[in-house]
Amino acid sequence: MVFKIITLALMATFYICYFAKMISQKRQGIDTDQLGKGKVGFAKFIEVTLKTATYLIPAIEVMSIIFYASSVNNVFRIIGIIILAFGVVAFIVSVLQMKDNWRAGVQREEKTELVTTGIYSISRNPAFLGFDLMYIGIMVTFFNWYLCIVTCIVIILFHLQIVNVEEEFLLEAFGDEYLEYRKRVCRYLGRKFWV
Repeated sequence: MVFKIITLALMATFYICYFAKMISQKRQGIDTDQLGKGKVGFAKFIEVTLKTATYLIPAIEVMSIIFYASSVNNVFRIIGIIILAFGVVAFIVSVLQMKDNWRAGVQREEKTELVTTGIYSISRNPAFLGFDLMYIGIMVTFFNWYLCIVTCIVIILFHLQIVNVEEEFLLEAFGDEYLEYRKRVCRYLGRKFWV
């Protein structure tokens, strides 16, 4: 029961941060949710599919937590909770440090800044990393095959979003500044010391 409570509390914290940021930006006239808007082809497919999946996975996660009947060892549950907690922290810190530059999806019309300090100095995509770690943590804590399959699909969609939409946009918007940043910082976690 304690694992359920901790997991649900961490999930609530994550999603409260997510929606509070969106509401805060909306009050400033910023449309945070750009997934699928103004896109065509493969980029639109990725973003629309990702948006749908990110709305479905919490329902599957909550059902997995509530109806949990697996025999996963408590050590794995603790590891899952730790991974989940790191994901929540990474996401919250990334959103706070991104300030009003944060968007869900790419928005070409509005000028934003390239954030490269703080958590962005060790991950080019800490918000995506936060999502991934949260999903993985819940999957490890309350493992079932439905949750595993959906988690893998969503993580792949996030990766496709980064590689096929986000990085292309950042290169176009920031040019050499982004190229230099990409040389120094890994896509998900770590700095490149060999550059």
